[in-house]
Amino acid sequence: MADEPLVLGIETSCDETGVGIVRGHTLLADAVASSVDEHARFGGVVPEVASRAHLEAMVPTIQRALKEAGVAASDLDGIAVTAGPGLAGALLVGVSAAKAYAYALGKPLYGVNHLASHICVDQLEHGPLPEPTMALLVSGGHSSLLLAPDITADVRPLGSTIDDAAGEAFDKIARVLNLGFPGGPVIDRIAREGNPDAIAFPRGLTGPRDAAYDFSFSGLKTAVARWVEAKRAAGEEVPVADVSASFQEAVVDVLTRKAVRACKDEGVEHLMIGGGVAANSRLRAMAERRCEDAGITLRVPRPKLCTDNGAMVAALGAEMVARGRSASAWDLSADSSLPVTDPHVPDPDADGDADGHPHTHTHTHTHDHVHELSRKNLYA
Repeated sequence: MADEPLVLGIETSCDETGVGIVRGHTLLADAVASSVDEHARFGGVVPEVASRAHLEAMVPTIQRALKEAGVAASDLDGIAVTAGPGLAGALLVGVSAAKAYAYALGKPLYGVNHLASHICVDQLEHGPLPEPTMALLVSGGHSSLLLAPDITADVRPLGSTIDDAAGEAFDKIARVLNLGFPGGPVIDRIAREGNPDAIAFPRGLTGPRDAAYDFSFSGLKTAVARWVEAKRAAGEEVPVADVSASFQEAVVDVLTRKAVRACKDEGVEHLMIGGGVAANSRLRAMAERRCEDAGITLRVPRPKLCTDNGAMVAALGAEMVARGRSASAWDLSADSSLPVTDPHVPDPDADGDADGHPHTHTHTHTHDHVHELSRKNLYA
């Protein structure tokens, strides 16, 4: 274990400041500072509020992670950070902090992809990812089916949402039902008291001529809102538990049906589910049943690792180091629309070809002696 790369990961793509420390496939620390309460009164994440919260939380969260892991910053073999996709201002805070720590410590910097990190975090729970792995990523901003032959260099999008993401739909329906923000956890809880077959809400993009792996939840959201409005206009009580259960069932039905179909079509025997919505209890139960019926092995991390966290970034960073992938350049910038086909952002001037083949890379970098004093003062 001592020979495995020790990597610190920083995640600031949205409203949570996550710092994780991983050695190989072993999680040593997972510190999170969330600003969700500051956004609740707005009914959604406010980018400027999130960015300011990241600035305030960054250093204390890194210090907490190092203490929890029982390591010194100088022991690290690399610093990984979410370079995208996400909120531009929030990403910039994380990237700037990662560059400062990496430069001051003389460690390699790895700008990694948020979505690929969500897949890689499962290695901390269930060991090395099978190659290839099929991944269903469902969160507030993403609903994607991805095929990952190599999580560090080859991630292929098969399908994605064409409008609202699954998590976004949960938040909007929670608002319609006056359940507050965020909507996913509260709908999951209330739905357990309701009948998932009470209301026949539509299943988007499931017709024979529809895109096999794409998702659409805008029509479902509208159908639920109109159903609720009609009840209220008629002066009738809205059965919140039944609406929640029926809405949730429609979302989960489509997600799992398409994911299992993709596994069968691609001949993949493993399905990994990640992202914040992967914490949903009904999604987990239906995926488990359908995968078992199809002979597919299901891998879902524990709920805390499904939401945004630094551990997932550190996990992908550690894999980059272990496979000798090129570190990022010091002019690394945030990319709010970084495509999932780019699991990380390598230095374009580094040795190696453009196809993502392994690069020879040592665990420590050194910089000019002018910065030796600052490194000693800050990280002795």
